Amino acid sequence: MRMRRFDQIYQLPFLPHLFPINCYLVDEGADLTLVDTGMSFCTKGILKAIKRLKKPLTRILLTHAHVDHVGSLDAVKAAFPQACVYISTRDAKLLAGDLSLEAPEDQTEIKGGTIQVETKPDKLLTAGDHVGSLTAYLAPGHTPGSMAFYQASSQSLLAGDAFVVQGGLAVAGDKRWRFPFSAAATWSLSTAIKSAERLNQLPIQYLMVGHGKVIQRANRQMDTAISRAKKR
Repeated sequence: MRMRRFDQIYQLPFLPHLFPINCYLVDEGADLTLVDTGMSFCTKGILKAIKRLKKPLTRILLTHAHVDHVGSLDAVKAAFPQACVYISTRDAKLLAGDLSLEAPEDQTEIKGGTIQVETKPDKLLTAGDHVGSLTAYLAPGHTPGSMAFYQASSQSLLAGDAFVVQGGLAVAGDKRWRFPFSAAATWSLSTAIKSAERLNQLPIQYLMVGHGKVIQRANRQMDTAISRAKKR
């Protein structure tokens, strides 16, 4: 794993040429925030990156409850038991194994791999919550409770799987044949498009997603991806 820095955010890329999975460390000055924990095999790389930065990990933010984003949660939490774990109120149900739909939601199957974890979230997030330098935004679509996190100082959007870059920038659910996995695991394309439109109202210097490279000056490319998804 080769750690890459964008302002005060570090991308931790795993399997970049096979099945790219990204986690991110946000340097908050005195401590660190981890956004997503990847798969179980990512544990060693995450812990090595934290050690390299020589600062304590005090927050773990989860964009959503799929296995490729929470797979090393238990191991990282065990290494940093003081770290506070955050997830949206809605996706906390998925994290607990409850895949049932709520009445207002698109009544289609919730897709994607989930796993049972021992770690329980310490705090449940809603839109507008602030965690360190990040602001939480609801971004349902890939899952009903997906969230994105925005750092205004660097104009960085940690979008989870609201967008996917591998195989070409696309809204969650808009299938790209070179990387079809994210679309296959998306619950509601129509909901994802609405979320993407809201997120694209933010000025985004760095678009940081769960799968693929970081996109710089991303708004225009995001607009093109949204238009493509609408045509589907």
